Amino acid sequence: MAKEQNKSCAFRTSIGGQALIEGILMRGPKKQAIVCRTKDGLVEKTEELRLIKDRYPILGVPFIRGCAIFIDSMVKGMQALTYSASLMPEEEQGEPDKIDQWIERHFPEDKAQKLIIAVAVVLGFALAVGLFVFLPALLVRLLNFRQSFSLPLINLLEGVFRVAILLVYMALVSKVKDIKRVFSYHGAEHKTIFCYEHGNELTVENVRKESRFHPRCGTSFLLVVVLVSILVNLLFNFFFPITNVFARIGSHLLLLPFVVGISYEINRWCGGHDNRLSAILSAPGKWLQHITTNEPDDGMIECAIRSLELVIPDEKGSDLWGS
Repeated sequence: MAKEQNKSCAFRTSIGGQALIEGILMRGPKKQAIVCRTKDGLVEKTEELRLIKDRYPILGVPFIRGCAIFIDSMVKGMQALTYSASLMPEEEQGEPDKIDQWIERHFPEDKAQKLIIAVAVVLGFALAVGLFVFLPALLVRLLNFRQSFSLPLINLLEGVFRVAILLVYMALVSKVKDIKRVFSYHGAEHKTIFCYEHGNELTVENVRKESRFHPRCGTSFLLVVVLVSILVNLLFNFFFPITNVFARIGSHLLLLPFVVGISYEINRWCGGHDNRLSAILSAPGKWLQHITTNEPDDGMIECAIRSLELVIPDEKGSDLWGS
């Protein structure tokens, strides 16, 4: 279904989004918008985009831009998540953790908010490194207690564990009640962008008909990173064999920016092409979306439509993918 819709797209937009807590962040070429649903109705927040590549042009160079965009998206995404969480009723927000409480006591409100987001980004990155770098290496080392595995097999097994950990983690997270709703907003975001790309009027009825599996999904990017890391680490260890487990973990971390850069370019290329190779390369990401997206209700679709309307540029076509 998604493949057929892709072929009939009027154009491919560079507009992308992120599901939030009872809302959606939509990012266009010039501005981004957050639209959240509260008990009093929709709450909107729009701001002009300040792209990091505009300040530092070198960060817009292919294979370098991937890391810069990834980090920038993480920071802006965490800011949007924090904002959406603040709109929830106080009785549902829960108590801040001890780190947040300490920061709030020792810093002014504006600086405290930025510091809390920075800590959240760092902790998120640390969790990802622990799950997808250290844990696979530890599991393979436990399996290889007789030290009989060849180096290529060790790297391949570590890669298999990375994929398995990602899938298990996503599957478990998707069972959480609140995350299920976030994943439904994720589905609403994809459907709305598809409707816009097909040139159809942005109505609940039109959006509902669209596929929730989009080839340029940011979540799918994570799976691409894992798969690319397998190939990159295999090639690296072919030319520079590293047998010590801690040295190998260090090499994985050093290669991570390179892996992210390649993965971004693959996603970008797939988003701009519609052929057999792009279909093959984007297929794993679409499979993952069976876990990370759910069918939305009409209220979620309304939220997605409004967030998209707020970022559509005045100049028609200026949000063309790759422009």
